[in-house]
Amino acid sequence: MEKWSLMTITVLLALTVRWAVSLGSYSGAGKPPMYGDYEAQRHWQEVTYNLPIRQWYFNTSDNNLLYWGLDYPPLTAYHSFLCAYIAKLINPDWIALHTSRGYESQPHKLFMRATVFVADLLIYIPAVILYCFSLKETSTKKKASIFALCILLYPGLILIDHGHFQYPLSLGFALWGVLCLSYDWDLLGSAAFCLALNYKQMELYHSLPFFCYLLGKCFKKGLKGKGLVLLTKIAGTVVASFAVCWLPFCTDMEQIMQVLRRLFKMNVIITNYLFFPPFQDKVANIWCSLSVLIKIKNVVSPQTQLKLSFAVTFLSLLPTCIKLTVQPSLRGFKFALVSSALSFFLFSFQVHEKSILLVSVPVCLIINEIPFMATWFLLVSTFSMLPLLLKDGLLLPYAVTMLAFLSVCTASFSIFEKISAEDLQLKPFSLSLKGYVSWFKSFPKIVRSLFLLSVTLMGILSVVSAAVHPPQRLPDLFPTAVSVISCLHFLLFLVYFNVVILWDSKNSRSQKKIS
Repeated sequence: MEKWSLMTITVLLALTVRWAVSLGSYSGAGKPPMYGDYEAQRHWQEVTYNLPIRQWYFNTSDNNLLYWGLDYPPLTAYHSFLCAYIAKLINPDWIALHTSRGYESQPHKLFMRATVFVADLLIYIPAVILYCFSLKETSTKKKASIFALCILLYPGLILIDHGHFQYPLSLGFALWGVLCLSYDWDLLGSAAFCLALNYKQMELYHSLPFFCYLLGKCFKKGLKGKGLVLLTKIAGTVVASFAVCWLPFCTDMEQIMQVLRRLFKMNVIITNYLFFPPFQDKVANIWCSLSVLIKIKNVVSPQTQLKLSFAVTFLSLLPTCIKLTVQPSLRGFKFALVSSALSFFLFSFQVHEKSILLVSVPVCLIINEIPFMATWFLLVSTFSMLPLLLKDGLLLPYAVTMLAFLSVCTASFSIFEKISAEDLQLKPFSLSLKGYVSWFKSFPKIVRSLFLLSVTLMGILSVVSAAVHPPQRLPDLFPTAVSVISCLHFLLFLVYFNVVILWDSKNSRSQKKIS
């Protein structure tokens, strides 16, 4: 009972922070004609409730796809329908066809915020709690509660879900997939990840680690015996999961093709490329950062950059995927989730700043293994979304949650005492350098200094971005500075995570778990 009372306090604290953030503004509040992501979610409820399924993804007189048309997989649509059904019982005006466009009221805001809370409580938070109790090193109630508190107080996810407005369901389902795989429940893990992928297609960021880890397990068992049986079962589970999710759209092939066209709008992306850069706002990926020096779209065609993005992303993923397939381990799998998602974020053709959350949640899962680097990364990931958060009026929640998260991680994990090469999982790499090992003696001081410099720079830029007007000639000066500095951080983190994975000496000793 005491175990769960401690965890109850942790959850209540996490919910209190979420509630406080939700009291503020949201994406696009009072900003017609498109408003923002809040209106997008409300509009999807309007569409899914009032129109038959066959019209959800088609452009019609009742469903203008140019106004927040559905562009996520079926589970998002079903979730919108469920929320709309409840909304209809409370106030039909909230989802009235056509007339509810841009609807804003305090009761409706309370309802929408409540739907995010319910999603958190039913899917994301339970997965975090069970994951923390599943690990051997956090098997005591105090350690598990502290670990869970650090994950649940990650400011990036709180600010986007409960401030900007977004649902944590895809990340929650993916976390359930990781949890199931940690117990060797491979079929349940596969099904959970299929749900994540059928909620948001951006979960493709995590698809290769799931695929390679499970394929590696099958190879390890032998493809002429138990491995083949497991592979067949996993394949059947994936097919069955997708079939269930897509069943209402399987009435004819045109329905399926239209949904796929909405999910992967490459023709729209390439057309927009002629007028806009291949990213939204100022994103901390390589293409946005390079555009400061080189106007890429003036040098290469959109088709060429699309191919280049694919090639660079694939090559950056290849070493980790090969290692995970040849030497599958739960520890390697979790680090591969980080490396894979970060590669997609940095090198993909079309990226949104919120996509960094697909990297951050896996980093949360390893904060107990590399607390210093994980804390550092999670701070930078939240900082990288600063322009978006300022646009939504979330400066105060941003500042408070960042400071709270840093304080909790510092107190919980004593991060400044865990910066040796061994603590950072770099001991095997340092030994491989042979004659250069002596350089690692001063490594802790260098890392500590870089961290303090990084945090200071983020603090200064945050204050300047909020309080100082940029020069008229350079209106995007501060957002660009945020994206470039964050991108440089992410490139260094990508190198770091890949070094840890490729020089990992613990692959044969995957983390034990409690049954």
